[in-house]
Amino acid sequence: MDLNLQGKNALVIASSQGLGKAVAQHLIQEGVNVMISGRDEEKLQKVQKELQQLGKGQVAYHRSDITNVEDIRSLVQKTREKYGNIDILINNAGGPPGGNFEQISDEDWQKSFELNLFSYIRIIREVLPDMKKGGGRIINIASTSIKQPIPGLILSNTFRLGIVGLSKTLSVELAPYNILINTVAPGRIATERTNHIDQMNADKQGISREAAAEQSKKTIPLGRYGTPEEFAKVVTFLVSEASTYITGSSMLIDGGMVTTI
Repeated sequence: MDLNLQGKNALVIASSQGLGKAVAQHLIQEGVNVMISGRDEEKLQKVQKELQQLGKGQVAYHRSDITNVEDIRSLVQKTREKYGNIDILINNAGGPPGGNFEQISDEDWQKSFELNLFSYIRIIREVLPDMKKGGGRIINIASTSIKQPIPGLILSNTFRLGIVGLSKTLSVELAPYNILINTVAPGRIATERTNHIDQMNADKQGISREAAAEQSKKTIPLGRYGTPEEFAKVVTFLVSEASTYITGSSMLIDGGMVTTI
């Protein structure tokens, strides 16, 4: 299948590791020019050198803190200066800290709102002038908590649902401009975030992280954690010309773990 992505320009948020990095890699392999971003410049330099070896799409980086509106504006402007109009946006952010309701402070709520929801709103606002000229694709990365709340992750359970509401509403408002926007919800993918959750569960039970991971895998019909590459393949399809009639949808990538319909 020809994905027809050659020469497109993409901005991938939080892409120095994990899911963001995997998506950036797959886009570059399809000939997309990608701007990667994150807070750690040393990591970004290393990833840029690694992805440049793929030899298809171009890759550049710009350090940014997406809780800072000026950093967001600078990131979008640098992407335009490097590549021209932005065709693809991958919104991504690290997961908020765990904890039950009574453990979460006002500061925790505010920080999570800024990182996990408001940043997506601000970044979409900045790229819209480009996409309204000739269409575009927006992917908002969330979590399976949009379908089934995860115990001990009340911040994620709250703000990830906000992403779904945002995506669904914008899918209607942006359809006349041929801008397709979808939410993707990773389940247990083998990343540092999943390691953190396993460790959190291990600490509660007084067992090893490895034992907690084995317990978790038993709740997944496929019996294993997914890989970042498996996740990235789905995202790459959704932003490609092979996907032209999917918008406003929420897609689980979880090995069948979520039991709700």
